[in-house]
Amino acid sequence: MGKGKIVAIVVVVILVFAAIGASSGSEKSNSTSTAQTTQTEQKAADSSSSAKEEPAADQKTEQEAQEPAMTKSQEQALKKAQSYLETQAFSHDGLIEQLEFEKFSTEDATFAVDNCGADWMEQAEKKAESYLKLQSFSHDGLVDQLEFEGFTAEQAEHGVASQGL
Repeated sequence: MGKGKIVAIVVVVILVFAAIGASSGSEKSNSTSTAQTTQTEQKAADSSSSAKEEPAADQKTEQEAQEPAMTKSQEQALKKAQSYLETQAFSHDGLIEQLEFEKFSTEDATFAVDNCGADWMEQAEKKAESYLKLQSFSHDGLVDQLEFEGFTAEQAEHGVASQGL
């Protein structure tokens, strides 16, 4: 996971803790949330300011803290999703359908796809490229094909445009 993604995750966690603290009427909850937010901010500051102090261990700890707790079946679905994405392009919905075809539950498939780290615009680019290697398409025909595959209209247009159509 890139450093930018880790920073983004830390920011999201801080925002979540802040939202939890703001929505709670209890002072205890607010002080706990504030303490957790402060600890998270301190860890982020410590890891970025002390690059000489084993950054890999600090990053791993932060990454583990940011990753959602997984059941064994969610872990397996995530591994399968990542494996598919190494060899072929999928839309978000298309990958969920593929995992369901592999007999993963809808919940585990959705969890895996939501947490696999895929860039869906990039996936649309790759899928458009793979279609054009196999056959000819008009702009609108390829957009329709990508939408049929489960890409959003925006992702499909992006994928087709990336190929110069």
